[in-house]
Amino acid sequence: MEYQIIKEGKFEYVEVGEGETLMLCHGLFGALSNFSDLIEKFKHNYKVVVPILPLFDLDILHTSVSGLQKHIAAFIEHKNYTNIHLLGNSLGGHVALVYILKHPEKIKSLILTGSSGLFENAMGDSYPKRGDYEYIKNKTAQTFYDPAIATPALVDEVFEITRNRLKVIKIIALAKSAIRNNLGEELNQIKQPTCLIWGKNDTITPPFVGEEFNKLIFNSELHFIDKCGHAPMMEVPGEFNKLLESFLVKQTAPATT
Repeated sequence: MEYQIIKEGKFEYVEVGEGETLMLCHGLFGALSNFSDLIEKFKHNYKVVVPILPLFDLDILHTSVSGLQKHIAAFIEHKNYTNIHLLGNSLGGHVALVYILKHPEKIKSLILTGSSGLFENAMGDSYPKRGDYEYIKNKTAQTFYDPAIATPALVDEVFEITRNRLKVIKIIALAKSAIRNNLGEELNQIKQPTCLIWGKNDTITPPFVGEEFNKLIFNSELHFIDKCGHAPMMEVPGEFNKLLESFLVKQTAPATT
């Protein structure tokens, strides 16, 4: 499914559907392609918004988790969104966490899947090797439980990014920023209902990371999906969407007396 990317000043985003805002924050590789099943499912009951993070457009000093959070904050202000259900995968989860800690009043609920913010395996050891297609292919495949999800089109997309020297420098800057920016001591400040959906076979943010988030975020629930890696919404969209839907329904249901 192709979605129209709306451009307004420095912001690029997709917005489809009507209802409460469900905002999706993507990770380092792949934005809309990662969320296509999710968008299709939830656009009938929610306003689904995907801001395109300016991973490669910020100057090098601001190419950081904090710089991306500031972009999201300015975007939310620009669009005047409130009562947001904020969902983040991988680096996008990290950005979502920094945002909710700074602007809790804007967020109704939080959903994290394969989120960084506590433990970065690999963001550190997998600095992309330029021009080595097989290496990129293997690294991309390791993101998922089923390597077939790393389609030639996806591998090509990642490979093209890693052929650009400046983009590689920015990926490394973002990875280092994520490693430095550990939120362990701040997560107890999050009061919003939080849903953690984790792949049992995630090698980038392994299952114990989900368990640690569950311990540190007071009002959180944790769901593991078997035979699933770092991108559950892409690998097992049916199961992911079912878990997300039951969580979101609880957030909009009238309180029982």
